[in-house]
Amino acid sequence: MLDYVYLALYKFFSLLLKVLPNTFKIKMMKGLGWFAYKISSKHQNIINANLELAFPKKLNVEKKEEIGKAAFTNLIDTVFGIIKRDGITKDEVLQNVTFEGEEIIKQYQKENKQFILLAAHYGNWELLSQAIAIKFNITLVGVGRELDSKLMDKVLKENRERFNVEMVYKKGAMKGCIKVIHEKKIVGILTDQAIRKNQSQNVKFFDVEATHTPLASILSRKFGLDMIPAYIHTDDYINYVVKIETPIKTVKTENQEEDLAILTQLQADVTEEIIKSDPKQWFWMHKRWKGFDK
Repeated sequence: MLDYVYLALYKFFSLLLKVLPNTFKIKMMKGLGWFAYKISSKHQNIINANLELAFPKKLNVEKKEEIGKAAFTNLIDTVFGIIKRDGITKDEVLQNVTFEGEEIIKQYQKENKQFILLAAHYGNWELLSQAIAIKFNITLVGVGRELDSKLMDKVLKENRERFNVEMVYKKGAMKGCIKVIHEKKIVGILTDQAIRKNQSQNVKFFDVEATHTPLASILSRKFGLDMIPAYIHTDDYINYVVKIETPIKTVKTENQEEDLAILTQLQADVTEEIIKSDPKQWFWMHKRWKGFDK
């Protein structure tokens, strides 16, 4: 029964977002972001703790609140974007998206070389995956968690696949990614969430120890694939910029443990630099330093 409530809400917002002018939609997103921040003392505490770990004694209360509200607004923009893109064309997806560094991916394509795409919960990350898949005419396969609602997971799956984006679920992700690579598709991995310590390749993230998924590093080393970081940001929730970063070259020596440590730390470093460039774009509500926070 709850599945159909979710579906009804999805359809309602799908219609609403298609008829409302952009200025009203943006005001609504910011209003919802403000409301979500204000009513959740739990997430306020997580955000403030994370910001203090990342920027110790550098942000006042007002700045932390500004970043916290923006983080919620970005999350709402990401969700609204999924709904809004249901039924539009590939050309319409790219209508307000520009690219920096697109020659990097084009060079890999010219040389017929596969790569691993690295991303984070930064800006409108759902739009990022679809925009890259469409722009470069690739099948991008992300790694993620299946939604609790089977019906909504099916809706989201169909929405993504219309724009050349597929998914493998975290349970069995390694096997799924290996299959994807053999099929000459591109694996895309969000690398900025905490994971269990016994599954982690630990890194320094903002000079604080944190867990980090080793999945991209293992695949990179095993198959000789470079990793290309890509991130998306917006200043106005209308126009979006995809920034494709300098590739992280694969490493394979006789010391596997050291190779994985180097490759994974490089991923954390580039994500850190992107977040520093505009902290308001990142998902601060997640306990990124879980188990290591002071």
